[in-house]
Amino acid sequence: MSGPASYRGALPVLMGFFIMGMVDVVGIATNYAKHDFSLRDSVANLLPLMVFVWFALLSIPTGLLMNRLGRRNVVLMGMGITFLALLIPLLAYRYVILLAAFAMIGIGNTLLQVALNPLLSDVTPAARLTSALTLGQLIKAVASFMGPVVAAWAVVMWGSWKGLLPVFAGVTAVVGVWLGVSAPATASGGGAADAGGASATMIDCLRLLKDKRVLALFLGVVAIVGLDVGLNTTLPRFLMQRLGVPLAQAGLGTSLYFIARTAGSFAGVLLLAKWTSTRVFRVSAALAVGALALLSVQTILWPVLALIVLLGLAVANVFPILFADALRQAPGRANEISGLMIMGVSGGAVLMPLMGLIADRFGQTGALLFLLVTPLYLLGLAIRLS
Repeated sequence: MSGPASYRGALPVLMGFFIMGMVDVVGIATNYAKHDFSLRDSVANLLPLMVFVWFALLSIPTGLLMNRLGRRNVVLMGMGITFLALLIPLLAYRYVILLAAFAMIGIGNTLLQVALNPLLSDVTPAARLTSALTLGQLIKAVASFMGPVVAAWAVVMWGSWKGLLPVFAGVTAVVGVWLGVSAPATASGGGAADAGGASATMIDCLRLLKDKRVLALFLGVVAIVGLDVGLNTTLPRFLMQRLGVPLAQAGLGTSLYFIARTAGSFAGVLLLAKWTSTRVFRVSAALAVGALALLSVQTILWPVLALIVLLGLAVANVFPILFADALRQAPGRANEISGLMIMGVSGGAVLMPLMGLIADRFGQTGALLFLLVTPLYLLGLAIRLS
């Protein structure tokens, strides 16, 4: 590995995953904006599109940027952009302004997603990388489920979901300062393993997809992020349309999903110490297929909530398993592999407009059925991987 074989400096890096996870607030924010501006589903879904399209455009350039500036510095840039983006809607709350703020959040989060994972590898023993990435996803999930909770609290306290923005901006500033003063010097560079990547180009990165396993893992990232973002945005609407749940309470359905994801990530840290990552992946994908298929036809509240929990548990550990496997395919190209895999996060951007159009025509049930293609691909991938 390219860093010290210890956990020195890991805590501030892991807290960076909390800032990364705050991007999931776009799901509940989109639903509030849909209500505030009387938007159609297809128009409202442009908001998460503005976040996730940057993963397609900037992920590989960010991987190359790390070769020049170092991983820690790129992470700090991402936190700075995120901090500014969270303050913009407080200055002017209009749909166009919100689009611009969400675009900045997407840019900042792209930098975080690409740089944090290899930065964590600098401060983590190689044998524990999958578990460390899973722990990072656990912390990310905590931030994810807190978003709708803080939004609901802000509505009660100040009459608007926007009250969560200064709270999250303050957390971002604190973690950024902590990381800036605490991350070890070895973690601020690209790492010895990546020294030869300083002259790499975008074409060099894309050539990594010629490796069939890397390509399959890349598409797996597209699928898991598309599933996660689709559920994040669609579950509140599904609860409102299918069960008549008010918006404030429907948003807590998303929190339930993220709470389950958090529990699943915690369980994953323990399971990965006993099971192979392939076994965990296969069980997770099978559970996701079954839970989503049943959810799309369920009409009773408690079974719906139980299936939301099962979905959260099922998807919790898929991303770190895919990411760690990809890093192992080319350990000397960690920055480029990271950029390539995070480009797959644009799967959220690809699926959301399609889901919006399907929801306009066939309702939220149709959107969920369309989303079923993602866990089906993951199940097929899990079966093929050895």
